[in-house]
Amino acid sequence: MERRLISTGSPFEKTAGYSRAVVQGGFVFVAGTTGYDYATMTLPASVEEQTRNCFKTIAATLKEAGTSMANVVRATYYITDAADAETVFPIFGEVFGDIRPASTLLVVAGLFKPEMKVEIEVTAALPGGATDTLFS
Repeated sequence: MERRLISTGSPFEKTAGYSRAVVQGGFVFVAGTTGYDYATMTLPASVEEQTRNCFKTIAATLKEAGTSMANVVRATYYITDAADAETVFPIFGEVFGDIRPASTLLVVAGLFKPEMKVEIEVTAALPGGATDTLFS
């Protein structure tokens, strides 16, 4: 089974020993993604902007892998302040309202850097992948 690694090109990926995503077995596994704007290498202050940036990076990663947000089957959300849940829920709904992947929201004590307010990881199926024939 072929394994393909997708990178953002960040030197941190090699240093920390991870990939932005791994494509294997009919699925794309996207690593936890924080709210950096990779065009400017800045992190917005608001949880809304960080959440939108997470999804922008995830969507670009899935596209590179040969799939899209429409094929996401699982999403895990990490937020550092429970009060932010009511703020980010509508954004999750904008992105996944019709897709409705299996999802989990965790409130955590903190992320890698204190200014990070949200991190999102997803798993998506590849169209025409091995999973399409598993249950037919």
